Amino acid sequence: MNTIEHEIIIVGAGFSGIGAAIALREAGFEDFLIVDDADGVGGTWHWNTYPGVAVDIPSFSYQFSFDQRTEWSRVYAPGRELKAYAESCVDKYGLRPRIRFGTTVTAADFDAGTDRWTLRTADGTELSARFVLSATGVLTRPKLPEIPGIETFAGATVHTARWDHDLDLRGRRVAVIGTGASAVQVIPEIAPRVEHLTVFQRTPIWCLPRPDAAVPLPARLALRLPGGRALTRLLSQTYVEFTFPLAAHYHRSLPTAAIGERAGLAHLRRQVRDPAIRAKLTPDYALGCKRPSFSNDYLATFNRANVTLETAPITEITATGVHTAQTAHPADVLILATGFKVMESGNMPTYDLHGVDGLDLEKWWDENRLQAYEGVSVPGFPNYFSIIGPYGYNGASYFTLIENQTRHILRCLRRARATGATRVEVSRAANDRFFREMLARRGGQVFWQDSCADANSYYFDKHGDVPLRPSSTVEAAWRSGHFDLSDYLFTPAR
Repeated sequence: MNTIEHEIIIVGAGFSGIGAAIALREAGFEDFLIVDDADGVGGTWHWNTYPGVAVDIPSFSYQFSFDQRTEWSRVYAPGRELKAYAESCVDKYGLRPRIRFGTTVTAADFDAGTDRWTLRTADGTELSARFVLSATGVLTRPKLPEIPGIETFAGATVHTARWDHDLDLRGRRVAVIGTGASAVQVIPEIAPRVEHLTVFQRTPIWCLPRPDAAVPLPARLALRLPGGRALTRLLSQTYVEFTFPLAAHYHRSLPTAAIGERAGLAHLRRQVRDPAIRAKLTPDYALGCKRPSFSNDYLATFNRANVTLETAPITEITATGVHTAQTAHPADVLILATGFKVMESGNMPTYDLHGVDGLDLEKWWDENRLQAYEGVSVPGFPNYFSIIGPYGYNGASYFTLIENQTRHILRCLRRARATGATRVEVSRAANDRFFREMLARRGGQVFWQDSCADANSYYFDKHGDVPLRPSSTVEAAWRSGHFDLSDYLFTPAR
């Protein structure tokens, strides 16, 4: 069997992988390969193409700081523009020849004798690399609901993350299971064209007004003026910071969450006429326990005569529809807006990973709880770095996270190159120190976990932990460039 060898392999061709690859090239690392199981770049924006898909934070923040686009059509760009942005970055920075599509990594094993990783793929190909950068993301693997009888449904079934564009919903009876971010976007889009829409809600979501608008040509031209993009990004970043990271992580110290809750409840009162439906749509947990959604038309959709909100638990699905204990809802189409595998086994990472002496990462996390030094490295897994690891993400723009984590990784790779080290591994002492700090912050004055018991949030893992980084974005960025490199062990070839 032929083995494809590189210094660095990046698993994932979404924005995490793209950002890491751009940074590697700029730092002088040229021997790398990006692999992805898809047939195109973009990750989340390659897979998610459902009606109404769009970014849920302002586009001026949802882009690389070093490649700010001025041609967004809206403040909250539609998904097709994010996909196009990914394509343009790949071409602009010469990455396309370095991407291998249709390559599903199934396992990765570290060889302590050579200080290299061997990656096995679904098609039997073996890849070998000194360093592995995991950029598989968290919003690409659909989470399917475990509902009795779902496999017996005779109509069309589609998950929002794998939309069937040949599916015609006109005049059909449609059931949507889930009311998360994807549902908030798809429901208003399809409601006017279906015969009847039944929405099955387990937990109401905080829905805030979205300051969205078309970006007119004069505004796009103004962005090109000196300082235009910088000022717009600063305003956008400030808005994002106050609407989630500060509101969530400093819930007990700052009034931002309370202000947001009042705005959300006022938005709900304005949008929904029926007080009974309004009560069903009112969250009973604090803002921030789940990622809030921003929409100007989702809540108002429940005023339509052809839309039903069902909050009773689903008991079963049959060939003809969805059943609760009291009601049978006939359906021709079943839409699963049930989100993604995030803090779950099989998704972090999406393949079997074995470090020193065959140490299994999934089992290690099961036994020790999700943790990673600065969200990047785990002891026992040398030369392996995550772009989105536990306690790496604080709720801000993913692009900020990508640039922070990549900055951290590059500091390690530069030191390894300068010292001739073939093995780079975070020390257990450093990892444990960081993990204790995160737990202390979460349990102190800066986190909101106590108010989230009923949120059913993907932020929580099976241990009840919330492996988000309780910090401001400024602090996270600073630490990515100033962590102590002595927290890593740099071992030369033996």
